[in-house]
Amino acid sequence: MKGVNSVHTFADNLIIQASLGGLHVGDMLTQLFFFIVLLLLVKKFAWGPVMNMMQKREEYVAGEIEAAEKNRADAEKASKEAQEQLKQTKQEAQQMIEEAKTAGTRQEQQIIESARQEAARIKEAAQADIENEKEKALQALQDKVASLSVLIASKVIEKELSAQDQEKLIDDYIKEVGEEL
Repeated sequence: MKGVNSVHTFADNLIIQASLGGLHVGDMLTQLFFFIVLLLLVKKFAWGPVMNMMQKREEYVAGEIEAAEKNRADAEKASKEAQEQLKQTKQEAQQMIEEAKTAGTRQEQQIIESARQEAARIKEAAQADIENEKEKALQALQDKVASLSVLIASKVIEKELSAQDQEKLIDDYIKEVGEEL
């Protein structure tokens, strides 16, 4: 009886449960079966593709992050190289400016020295010309004085003159020489 009693108790429990909401064990088992089948189908047809898609998306994002990091590193490297190249270019330009200044100063000094030498040469040439002209003028004057002296002496010899006549004769010849010069 114990077995019959336990079946009654089980049946009583089912009736109580059925009267509460109409729950039937068969319905529950059927629903549980279909729920498990639905889970298996979702796992096979939906969960796998969704997980694959999520995995691909994760790999894509990781690749993009890695590419961005690489691009950032490349950009930093390029920036440093550009700064170094700019620094080197500035140094070269400064060096060229300094060399041009030095060459300009050197050329300026050469031009000044050349001008000084040319001025000294011209001055020496002018002094030599002045000396030559002075010598020629003195020589011409000496020649005139000599010729006048000879002329005066010949005139004095031709006639004997008084002291006044001699002075007048000398003055006339001096005026004559002054006009010729």
